[in-house]
Amino acid sequence: MCVLVYNNDSLFKWKHLGKGVITLTHIEKATDFLMQGFHCSQALTGAFAEEFGYNLKNVMKLSTCFGGGMHCGGLCGCVTAATMIFGMAFGLYDPQDKELESFGYKNADEFFYRFRERMDGKTLCREILGKDFSKPEELAVIRREGLVKKVCPHVLQVSIEIIEDMLRQQDEEGMYVRLDSADFEEIEKLQTVIRSVNKQNQFRNSVHQLVHSSDKRIGFIQFDIRRFKIINDLYGEKFGDEVLFFIQDNLKALCNHRQFFLNLRSDVFMVVTEYNDDRELMGFIQEIEKVSASYKDVKLQLAFGVYSVDDRDMEIRQMEDRAAMARTAAKENAVSNVIFYEEQFKELLYNRKFIEENMHAAIEEKQFKMYLQPKYSISRNKIVGAEALVRWIHPERGMVYPNDFIPVIEENGFIKMVDYYIWEEASRFIKKCTDIGIADCPVSVNVSRHHLKETDFIQVLMEDIKRHQIEKSLLELEITETANDEQIGQMAMRLKIDGFTLLMDDFGSGYSSLNVLLETPFDVIKLDKKFMDNMMASDKGKLILEHMVSMARELGLGLLAEGVETKEQVELLGKIGCNNVQGYYFARPMPQEDFFELLKKDRGV
Repeated sequence: MCVLVYNNDSLFKWKHLGKGVITLTHIEKATDFLMQGFHCSQALTGAFAEEFGYNLKNVMKLSTCFGGGMHCGGLCGCVTAATMIFGMAFGLYDPQDKELESFGYKNADEFFYRFRERMDGKTLCREILGKDFSKPEELAVIRREGLVKKVCPHVLQVSIEIIEDMLRQQDEEGMYVRLDSADFEEIEKLQTVIRSVNKQNQFRNSVHQLVHSSDKRIGFIQFDIRRFKIINDLYGEKFGDEVLFFIQDNLKALCNHRQFFLNLRSDVFMVVTEYNDDRELMGFIQEIEKVSASYKDVKLQLAFGVYSVDDRDMEIRQMEDRAAMARTAAKENAVSNVIFYEEQFKELLYNRKFIEENMHAAIEEKQFKMYLQPKYSISRNKIVGAEALVRWIHPERGMVYPNDFIPVIEENGFIKMVDYYIWEEASRFIKKCTDIGIADCPVSVNVSRHHLKETDFIQVLMEDIKRHQIEKSLLELEITETANDEQIGQMAMRLKIDGFTLLMDDFGSGYSSLNVLLETPFDVIKLDKKFMDNMMASDKGKLILEHMVSMARELGLGLLAEGVETKEQVELLGKIGCNNVQGYYFARPMPQEDFFELLKKDRGV
């Protein structure tokens, strides 16, 4: 026997008696909501919310505002609600993702066109009901005659039929027919994006049903491959892809119909399973580890983060976040490769939430500040340049350190907006220096790997240089060594042709440094601090460092050592011919105003 129970906490929950679980169609759900007194936009969004992994109560609160046009007699709430549904299904996480943004617009246009056609041209609430909510006398008629419950179920049915058909068509074809006229490469690229979104939606829908129907405990297991980048570097990306397919095949063989898995991104996998006790759960994890221990004689080491669900009303994505935090802890743990989520991880979650909620305001209100760290010549004891760094000074929290916010904004793509801001600040600072006669102090800025996969950023750089009327040679570009795929190499070559000076940041931090030197036209190598520390620890390391300096000289490359903190390092670097350095021994990063005064003193201005 099955019943559907409504309550104030979650609006409705699956209630199962015995082994049966009730399943309502979208139309049945929407009609139920409408009959309870929710307006059409709430009823429509509520019918789809949970299958996309969203908390129903939160979605119903948000969709309240989607009925605004309806209450003014304007656009039917079903039209605006449909836009929200497509947002839940395919919405942007990165505002710079123009392909997905364009796809979202096409969803909205397609729905509106089909809705208007099915409703005989009627799209306004007052047209559909024949009465206007915004006029008291007509509102009285709407209530007296029960027009909402008489007319709106049909409108909901039309809307749901269109939405379901669009989702079904998208699922089968990977995109809408209206895109057939686009360039093939763009279509293929967009298809890849949408298929990935579809897989995630299907996964979360299945997980949602499991969480709300199982009598057992539920475990979210997220894992990745330790040092997967090294595998790609040593054996090639094709081999790396084979490893990922190998793990997917293993999971497919291991998981039953009540266990669901997804390759979230790169080498990160998520598995959700029901289980009776911790022993059973650990046994399942050990099975995953056992079957994935090696591929073609290459050993694979996995790091697991586990969240055991204690609140089934929590959004699926929040459950995933907890498993992700535990996985991050496992990667840093030298004792165990399996870490269970603990309450103290909440601080990391709150920190991430704070960053994501405040990062846009931080740009608009200029909370991000450019700090500059001087680069010195050992032989002349003079400033030869500076690196632009970002600091976040929040009006209430104070200093938010880069180690806290940089990883988050790199992951969600907002790093591009921060880079744009710093480029503008650096250009303005260079202009300020040249205005007083200092035209020999280049400032290097970071170019994130997110930029290097498109061309828009080059125009931004050019506009900054033109607007502030500075020499291109004074705005240097730092590219991290680990960003070394073919597309990025081609982009770096274009920057070089355009006349920019390129610095390879963090040289020695990866495992393909020499290959990158061969394939990418860098002008200056920046030796990574950890690499420096390792080389300074032994006579053999010092010899390697000396030969590296000699190699750079023969290749015609500039060399700069980062993280120089001791007199011993300075003396050795000077002795072997690495003249340019950057680090706490000479100066820490400082506000641009302080560096400006330091530079004037250094130049005798």
